[in-house]
Amino acid sequence: MDTRDGKLHGRRKGRPLRPSLERLIAEELPRRVLPPPAAGARLDPFALFPSRPRAVWLEIGFGGGEHLAAQAAANPEVGIIGAEVFRNGVATLLRSLAEQGTENVCILEEDARLLLPALPEGSLRRVFLLFPDPWPKTRHHKRRFVQPETLDRLAAVLADGGEFRLASDDPGYLAWMLRHLLAHPDFEWTAERAADWRARPADWPPTRYEGKAIEQGRRPAFLSFRRRPRAPLCP
Repeated sequence: MDTRDGKLHGRRKGRPLRPSLERLIAEELPRRVLPPPAAGARLDPFALFPSRPRAVWLEIGFGGGEHLAAQAAANPEVGIIGAEVFRNGVATLLRSLAEQGTENVCILEEDARLLLPALPEGSLRRVFLLFPDPWPKTRHHKRRFVQPETLDRLAAVLADGGEFRLASDDPGYLAWMLRHLLAHPDFEWTAERAADWRARPADWPPTRYEGKAIEQGRRPAFLSFRRRPRAPLCP
């Protein structure tokens, strides 16, 4: 999904939802939904959850929500914002959260780039971008989430030492991610050996997209970048 040029590229809905999922949308989404911030608005992300979390994470384009739900269950002291415009994926996540009894998740049904300007500097400890649409055609590369201006926004909202995790099974997009992130002065790649990006870490739950890629013979890569410390302010 992308709204950089003022248009929404991709789908908001897929096949019709079952009645049980429609009920979850009607009953559960209103209490978890994060309305798109107005232009110039500022949010306190720690105030979005029933209990104030020790840290706030953001997952961009959570798909079916498998990774987000698993992270929320494993880290109940963390508040997680999930951004996803595909209504079927939102419904699937809501079902998982209801089954788990998980309360530390709020949902933005819009492009995450609408949220980033409203977040305070250094307010996020971790950001996930897992198996995003690679937009493989050259004329569509401008729709990719990883762009210099987006990385500037992420660098602003990530705390010093905060982590940006990315995954993709598309070689072209992986090269694009590495080129842009390695060129950005505020991010450093944490990998020290090939195994650090070829194997998914133990605290990184799998997604259905990863499974599909492996079944179809594609090899995913798992990247982790750290936000470099900010320069101290001059006295």
